[in-house]
Amino acid sequence: MGSKSKGLFSGKRLKERRSSGRWHYRPYIKRVLRLKERSDPLEGASQAKGIVLEKVQLEAKQPNSAMRKCVRVQLIKNNRQVTAFCPRDGATKMIDEHDEVIIECIGGSMGGAKGDIPGVRWQVIKVNDQSLDALLKGRIEKARK
Repeated sequence: MGSKSKGLFSGKRLKERRSSGRWHYRPYIKRVLRLKERSDPLEGASQAKGIVLEKVQLEAKQPNSAMRKCVRVQLIKNNRQVTAFCPRDGATKMIDEHDEVIIECIGGSMGGAKGDIPGVRWQVIKVNDQSLDALLKGRIEKARK
């Protein structure tokens, strides 16, 4: 195994060694090749607005056996469809089809799914410009459209 170059004129070799070594680091590859921007439906934004297409129930991963309540959302900015989780008890009752919702990242490791919900990377935070949290706690009534 070769060691690092030493000496007066070894700057170029050290630089090349460093830049080739960086390709073994996953976040570096992701950033340089701009992989997140290309695949991300939110296109780098933290939140996005969309229209609810349908309510769905997804089966949780083993060893849990719950039905997680989610909604299919079509994003307004690019017409892509994503599945978003409805957090807390009774949240799906507050969300109807054709409602306008705002979704954000759920915060799983490396931008992936969180917990036992397979492939769901987003969650609903607002319904028709009203906070879902406030609706559930009864602070506000759901607005009539």
